[in-house]
Amino acid sequence: MRATSLFYSTQIEQCARNAADAVLDNQRTMFLRAQAAWQTLADKEIAAQAERDKRLPA
Repeated sequence: MRATSLFYSTQIEQCARNAADAVLDNQRTMFLRAQAAWQTLADKEIAAQAERDKRLPA
């Protein structure tokens, strides 16, 4: 796993923990939005890596 993918995964997990621990609704919403944003970045990284892997000779 690339360092970027590992970083994204760590951020996603941290945001999920923060959302679960949040006392205020607006804090929970903020962390869930951040989690969704990190997930989007992770998905794009996975797709980009898959494209790079396709281009490499077998």
